[in-house]
Amino acid sequence: MSSTEPIQQRRTALDAVHRALGATMTDFAGWDMPLRYGSERDEHHAVRTRAGLFDLSHMGEITVTGPQAAALLDHALVGHISAVKPGRARYTMICRADGGILDDLIVYRLADTEFMVVANASNAQVVLDALVERSAGFDAEVRDDRDAYALIAVQGPESPGILKSLTDADLDGLKYYAGLPGTVAGVPALIARTGYTGEDGFELFVRPEHAVELWQALTKAGEGAGLVPCGLSCRDTLRLEAGMPLYGHELSTALTPFDAGLGRVVKFEKEGDFVGREALAEAASRAETNPPRVLVGLVAEGRRVPRAGYTVVAGGEVVGEVTSGAPSPTLGKPIAMAYVDAAHAAPGTPGVGVDIRGSHEPYEVVALPFYKRQK
Repeated sequence: MSSTEPIQQRRTALDAVHRALGATMTDFAGWDMPLRYGSERDEHHAVRTRAGLFDLSHMGEITVTGPQAAALLDHALVGHISAVKPGRARYTMICRADGGILDDLIVYRLADTEFMVVANASNAQVVLDALVERSAGFDAEVRDDRDAYALIAVQGPESPGILKSLTDADLDGLKYYAGLPGTVAGVPALIARTGYTGEDGFELFVRPEHAVELWQALTKAGEGAGLVPCGLSCRDTLRLEAGMPLYGHELSTALTPFDAGLGRVVKFEKEGDFVGREALAEAASRAETNPPRVLVGLVAEGRRVPRAGYTVVAGGEVVGEVTSGAPSPTLGKPIAMAYVDAAHAAPGTPGVGVDIRGSHEPYEVVALPFYKRQK
């Protein structure tokens, strides 16, 4: 292919459904994805109060199998993956040798010797390449399964009831960060109680040829419960309110997990070496003696919206940088996540503002998350 030819966008198995629903489509990590179907504010409120239906088929599934699959993942990732029981999932990260974050991941242990690693769409190839490279010497196979799955999420307080009407799987017994094989509306699925919205909900991994059938069944089952289709735009405001990091914003190769305030995912106690161990041990020690900038929440006193890259100021000095910002439909005012100097990170720190096009707008420093659901 010549460099002048346009790169073909990938489309999910639900592409025709999105277009029939009148979705506004956008490029996301090389995929043509629904941004919104109508009002992103309405979609956001639906997830907070009722239920929303998402197509997440752009996420990158990588299967790791074999007698040493667990040992390989302990070596390749920062988490203690061999300690995860079958049927459970773990939030973790894959780092470079220098400790920089390549991606944050969810790893599902499907069986003793079978794992599914789910990477962000923008990093799926990077993660796949790293796992293949790091598998040398291990009796394990790394398989690119991105084309083997469609991923549909049902999120919101009404989601358990909607899903129960379509499956006999034991949803009541399914804990947060767990998954079980089952059948939903006659479709074989891995049913996972995970999500990126701050609400209870489920992610359903199915074969692409079953995606339309499952989407339609969920839509019909959710009619009485106020379920609506939701795009990437409200997914971003939902995760922002829930204080959940987004790769490329709160996480990057320039940061270690300790810089990001997520040092807890690094498990030094596991046996054997793992990629980045030495650099991460240094980062952990450095964080204790010289605290890095802290990820905090900022709530606007005015109406102007902060965006990624805007500087955080106090006393005429730059003390941090906004990583994500948007109007919060739940709080009714603009919010942001930002890395700020430790001296300005305590909730209620006075005199903190954001430089929005030369104007220092006042912001209140708050603890994350901005929103936490009632259990």
